[in-house]
Amino acid sequence: MPQIIFLPHAELCPDGAVLEGEKGTSVLDLALKNNIGIEHACEKVCACTTCHVLIREGLDSLGEADDLEEDMLDKAWGLEPESRLGCQAIIQDEDLVVEIPKYTVNQVSEGH
Repeated sequence: MPQIIFLPHAELCPDGAVLEGEKGTSVLDLALKNNIGIEHACEKVCACTTCHVLIREGLDSLGEADDLEEDMLDKAWGLEPESRLGCQAIIQDEDLVVEIPKYTVNQVSEGH
């Protein structure tokens, strides 16, 4: 299984994390399963930007973002070429290094 490395985030993952990611699992689901509380206001249906992550290594191993994800990402805080929505970034066969942005745009907080 590929290793998914979450870089340290002051609030959500202060020490960072090295996790085993099963192919076909989203980066968001892996994070949540391991108590890394990335926001996900739309319940993982690609309708917001709260699960925005930066794929620092391994981006090419992910499937390309579709038009809906690209449209959502245009609204994300701190958009970069390595930006993906965690709910849409599906783990494949390669290791990933993931950075959780310092801020998120959450117009409706649902207590996640």
